[in-house]
Amino acid sequence: MAGEQSYKNHTRFVPLFHVGVLASLLAYFVWALIEVFRGFSSGSVMNLLLAVALILMALSLRTQVLTVQDRVIRLEMRLRMRELLHPELAEQAAALSIRQLIALRFASDAELTDLVREIIAGRLTEPKDIKQRVKNWQGDFLRA
Repeated sequence: MAGEQSYKNHTRFVPLFHVGVLASLLAYFVWALIEVFRGFSSGSVMNLLLAVALILMALSLRTQVLTVQDRVIRLEMRLRMRELLHPELAEQAAALSIRQLIALRFASDAELTDLVREIIAGRLTEPKDIKQRVKNWQGDFLRA
């Protein structure tokens, strides 16, 4: 992802996965499904089962990668908050959800304290709202 990153363009599109893998597996699934309807046989059923299994495997692998990424972000944010926030506020921030921590990931050090206070006070709860409040967006170009 080149250039400036912001709320509007921060999502990650991985052509190799989203087009290369998923599109190929979807095409294989459609072909296998057509083959079952053309001529029901054990081979066509096995092809369909394989197509379903491959799609499920690809989605499972992607979910696992994103889960590990979320855990790394949670650790990064806990360390960052411990370093930047007043100890009492950092202790309260330990109760933030993983989704809130991920949204805070994009905030600059200067605005992190105020955003955490607003989340703890209940004025900000949804990740989308948190991200939209970030004024000095810190891009993350190493995401999975």
